[in-house]
Amino acid sequence: QLVESGGKSVQTGGSLKLSCSASGDTLVDYAVGWFRQAPGKEREGVSCVSTSGLEYGESVKGRFTMSNDNAWKTVFLEMNILKPEDTAVYYCAAVPEGDYNECLRPDEMDYWGKGTSVTVSS
Repeated sequence: QLVESGGKSVQTGGSLKLSCSASGDTLVDYAVGWFRQAPGKEREGVSCVSTSGLEYGESVKGRFTMSNDNAWKTVFLEMNILKPEDTAVYYCAAVPEGDYNECLRPDEMDYWGKGTSVTVSS
């Protein structure tokens, strides 16, 4: 089970750090990603960590950083220079290593959290 936290309302240019905690097994054998879905839009990949390394969506490169704790029980998404277009529900998702082709594709993920809402106001 994946549980996201940390979402809230912030102003443009602000920062926020989201967390995703795994209950039960650690995430060490999984590719883990952050995804987001804005109202009326499709879910998109934000960042992903796997044995291939870290990947970021084009719209967040240079502003968002994904990391994890040493126990691989929690992953984080540090978001800086937030823009109104970053407003969305942010989801954490995971898929066993080797069971996917592209880590940033939502339809590749097997396990999902319920999301945490981020609102960026201008």
